[in-house]
Amino acid sequence: MLVDMDHFYAACEEIRRPELKGKPVVVGWDPKEGSGRGVVMTCNYEARKYGIRSGMAISKAYKLKPDAIYLPVDFDYYEEKSREVMAILRSKAEDVEQVSIDEAFLDLSGKLHGYEDSLRYAVKLKKEIAAKALLPCSIGIGPNKLIAKMACEEAKPDGIRLVRQEEARDFIKNMPVGNLYGVGRKIGEQLEQIGYRTIGDLAEANIMDLMDRFGSYGIELHNYANAIDESSVHENSEIKSIGRERTFGADTLDEKEIGNAILELSREVIGEVSKAGAVFKTVTLKLRYHDFTEHLKSRSIKPTGSLESLVQNAMQLYRQNPEKAKRIRKIGVRVSGLSDYKKQKKLF
Repeated sequence: MLVDMDHFYAACEEIRRPELKGKPVVVGWDPKEGSGRGVVMTCNYEARKYGIRSGMAISKAYKLKPDAIYLPVDFDYYEEKSREVMAILRSKAEDVEQVSIDEAFLDLSGKLHGYEDSLRYAVKLKKEIAAKALLPCSIGIGPNKLIAKMACEEAKPDGIRLVRQEEARDFIKNMPVGNLYGVGRKIGEQLEQIGYRTIGDLAEANIMDLMDRFGSYGIELHNYANAIDESSVHENSEIKSIGRERTFGADTLDEKEIGNAILELSREVIGEVSKAGAVFKTVTLKLRYHDFTEHLKSRSIKPTGSLESLVQNAMQLYRQNPEKAKRIRKIGVRVSGLSDYKKQKKLF
């Protein structure tokens, strides 16, 4: 079973501002009357009627619907609501795999008896999430994670979709190949270029041809197209990395402005590192230039949770920037190689 919260950030905002319900709401960066340079994080279904989508440039969203309600991102609040939802899900299943802030797989095969039982269970679960967390969700039910995910996409918004084992191949075969779970835009385009328009086309492909082009990933593609997915649902609570990014109001070469951005981003990152009770041993700086090319550079350091160390290392990475003449559009600071502070304290 996959539980996916509908337009999560926007739905969270509707909880604390009920007057937003029924109105087009866009959560993201300030559109600045069409000159904003950030992106749409999410939007509700009222906003989607006007063509607005997650990941779209905020300036484009503004042109599509200038009188929509544009709200800033409040990650702390959304994470709090996410914890509420995940606590409900973990109380319902032994195996829960949270895959993002607003969705999780549940393995209920040992708890339920057949698909009809799972359907009744999903109805109750939806009602409990709505009653306790005040949030809408969609649920996909299937014989494996692949089908549960694709069923959930069909269930949106605010629905439930059940696909039985014997229905799985027919359920996906006529969908565009780019809709296959795990296939990104580039792979989808490559598959279409070589003649695989639908998932059914890919299911009938010669597996050796796929391996010649995609290597071992070709086997996975062929399995997915045939509704085969043997991956298990497993809890993954380890935080891999913590990062923050910022888009400048105008492309810049001003080292003072860039340095201030690195300082502010580093403060935000260290705040999250402290909440996690962690230390880090890798610092990464990301620069996106005015022409949308990117430079990513990392360095390993002794485990630390120090703001001073993060800023110092991030600034050194910036000064090693190989494209010093290129104006910078966006900057990001990230730490990884995280480990528990108490364990590190014993180690050192």
